[in-house]
Amino acid sequence: MLHPKTELRFINPVVGYGVFATDFIPKGTITYVKDSLEMEVSPTEYLLHPPAMQEVIEKYSYIDERGYRIISWDFAKYINHCCNCNSMSTGYGFEIAIRDIQAGEEITDEYGIFNLTEPMELVCDKGVCRKVLHPEDFDIYYPIWDEKLKASFTDFNVVAQPLLPFVDQATQQALQAYFVDPAQYRSVYTLKYHKQSNGVAVESLNV
Repeated sequence: MLHPKTELRFINPVVGYGVFATDFIPKGTITYVKDSLEMEVSPTEYLLHPPAMQEVIEKYSYIDERGYRIISWDFAKYINHCCNCNSMSTGYGFEIAIRDIQAGEEITDEYGIFNLTEPMELVCDKGVCRKVLHPEDFDIYYPIWDEKLKASFTDFNVVAQPLLPFVDQATQQALQAYFVDPAQYRSVYTLKYHKQSNGVAVESLNV
């Protein structure tokens, strides 16, 4: 579920659609929650779909730590990647604004956290752009992402959180444990999908 102060807009024929803030969203605000209405496609179910449907699933989903492809029921699936994104996934099952997002600004994400299965070329002319995303980006950049997330969590309890009621109680308790003891931080690396050669997922590392 997306933050309520957002809307879907058409950008151009190359990029397609994107999600934009309709009001100011301060740093530390939850921008997306993986709620109970999200569609989950298991690795086995994915393989049972014909290639044309697999292509659609790939376009509109991300892969979670279990290897399941998650498809949002609302327009969260249209959030685009940016190497200098303003929102990022956390180890707590939601995304958070890592800096202030102004009204009218596009909400962007870090696709490197989405367990890519193959390289993804980017359509971007910004100097900070990586040009191509790679599956190994998760292992390379997660310490940097964690630092950005920790800096954002400092504002978590002082900004409005309209999506907090949709975060399950166990996760809220884990989050509060971190606020009491920073050593309890749940790294974004817990979202990493670890796959054995036989295709069976192994438990994510508790970094």
